[in-house]
Amino acid sequence: MSAPVPIAGVCGWPVAHSLSPLMMSTWLEETGLPGCYVHVPARPEDFTDCVRARRDEGFAGLNVTVPHKQAALALSDEASERAGAVGAANLLVFRDGGIHADNTDIAGLDAALTLDDGAGPAVLIGAGGAARAAMWRLAQHDREIRIVNRTRANAEALAGGFGVSAAIYEAADKAAMSGARLIINASVLGMKGQPPLDAALEAAAPDALVFDMVYAPLRTALLQKAAALGLRTSDGLAMLIGQARPAFEAFFGAPAPSGDGVRAVLEAELEARS
Repeated sequence: MSAPVPIAGVCGWPVAHSLSPLMMSTWLEETGLPGCYVHVPARPEDFTDCVRARRDEGFAGLNVTVPHKQAALALSDEASERAGAVGAANLLVFRDGGIHADNTDIAGLDAALTLDDGAGPAVLIGAGGAARAAMWRLAQHDREIRIVNRTRANAEALAGGFGVSAAIYEAADKAAMSGARLIINASVLGMKGQPPLDAALEAAAPDALVFDMVYAPLRTALLQKAAALGLRTSDGLAMLIGQARPAFEAFFGAPAPSGDGVRAVLEAELEARS
């Protein structure tokens, strides 16, 4: 009797826009591995029941996206050290009847921030679930950290949760950006259907790296402004692909293909949607 075909998916609300099924399906086709990967929509109030139902149906696991990353950690039976340190999980693997949580956003950040040397002031825009992995990474370096967020209490809670001292700003103005060498947008600003992110990038260091987690659109207004100023840039696809690689192996039992072939597929899809 043949083994069942592994099934996995991405769970969020909303989630129909996610490129993860296209990315994972492309890798499955390239490797020739059996498997299926689908969208799994779940409202916040239905998230726990949805995850447990997928486990009981025999799914291999789920990737988790907004707004469920903290809830994913809370419902797990066991969690990796990094998921616990970040306080959020974006990967749930079902095994032996239990739910194992991990955070591969850190791997995604490493892939997106290869040009960052860990020196100089860093600005983190946003203080929600997407910002937690970024804050964990920033806290590994001895650098000045600034958080830009409209709600000061949330920004203070984010910094306090990682035991770091951070200056808090309510807008990405010249004071927040002055001399910054790394700028990370971990907010939804600039995403399709959301207001644009207005940041005073002209006040940043001339060699600053600007990274936008948003990938729809791929070249956000923030990244376009950064490029026009001659700053270095990194887009959301780099993080999306980087965080997906360990998830693919966890679900389907083999590494994802190396190289950037899947990026071209995702870029074409984004172009078709624009």
